[in-house]
Amino acid sequence: MDFLTDKDAEKYHKDGYLVLEGLLSPAECDELRLRMGEIVDRMDVPDHCRIQFSTNHDEQLKEQGNADYFITSGDKIRFFFEKGVFDDKGNFTVPKECSLNKIGHALHAYEPLFKSATHSPKIQGIAKKLGLKSPVILQSMYIFKVGLTPHQDATFLHTEPLGRVMGVWIALEDATVDNGCLWFIPGSHNNGITRRMVRNTKDTYPLTDFVGREANHDDELFIPTPVKKGGVVLIHGEVVHKSEPNVSEKSRHVYTFHIMESQKTKWSPENWLQPTEELPFPALYTK
Repeated sequence: MDFLTDKDAEKYHKDGYLVLEGLLSPAECDELRLRMGEIVDRMDVPDHCRIQFSTNHDEQLKEQGNADYFITSGDKIRFFFEKGVFDDKGNFTVPKECSLNKIGHALHAYEPLFKSATHSPKIQGIAKKLGLKSPVILQSMYIFKVGLTPHQDATFLHTEPLGRVMGVWIALEDATVDNGCLWFIPGSHNNGITRRMVRNTKDTYPLTDFVGREANHDDELFIPTPVKKGGVVLIHGEVVHKSEPNVSEKSRHVYTFHIMESQKTKWSPENWLQPTEELPFPALYTK
């Protein structure tokens, strides 16, 4: 039996997102979290890498755009921190495990457990059911903290034509309204995009810039999408979504990655993320 049904596929295309429970077992989720705990425990953070990650428009330009560490992270596993977790001397002000916003962007390539989850038969089956002929994996992230302003993934991962990128968002713990589940505007993937992050000319700072601005979105249009541990949310590259701050005492860890249909698709050379000789975008389907 297909993990993704015809009815599911129809709903995904209609709404621009879809929740599916039971992609991973609780044990598989725990294995990924345990491995990430080991990575964080052994994390050695050079002083020049102690930047802060933000999704605020202007702060992204300042903190990410000026940081070569971010723009060259597509083929590496790198650490991105919350604000205020270092003192003036560069020492942690909080426990290491509480300092991170995310780790990215090549877990799918270099970490066996995450690679296995990315290429799982269920994920491949989902892609095939959605008609993807030659999907490749663009990037992957382990997300610790929540609170994302409304955005579209195609702002950062642009293709010609649009509509070729899908996010795969796997809840490693229950994601609830209280601890920061995703919220979507159903059908908003049909309206195009209004903002793009682009690379500037080499050696020009900031290294990235934004073209256009995020449209204003009516808060009443957003629908919460709680998902249980092991469930997955499929995210069309143009659907508008957000997450609210975690107001609970419970964490909300997520493993997420992006897939692109490479057949008859042009990956923008202006995207911050680019394939490298060390890591071309790997094919999703394994022989």
